[in-house]
Amino acid sequence: MTMDTAVVTTDLDRLAERVERAAMLVLELRAKQAQLEAEKAELLRRLDETSQRLQGHDPSALMAELAGLRKEQRDWLAERRDVAGRIETLLKKLERIEA
Repeated sequence: MTMDTAVVTTDLDRLAERVERAAMLVLELRAKQAQLEAEKAELLRRLDETSQRLQGHDPSALMAELAGLRKEQRDWLAERRDVAGRIETLLKKLERIEA
């Protein structure tokens, strides 16, 4: 084997390694693309499902209703505290009467 033949063989070996690495990379990228496409399909399905559930519901109306319910909850809690305070006052008065 001459020096030129050895250089060509070494260059061909390196080229073959690079081609194999490139082929593996292509396979990995195809697998990743398939995975991403599956994830995209699932996300689109979930988006469609959510859109179906929300169909006919105005988001701003839902937010207004939620705000109203939160206010009502705060009012009920305030009234509950007020009633508890009144009951406590009445119990103290009863204790004084009994004493």
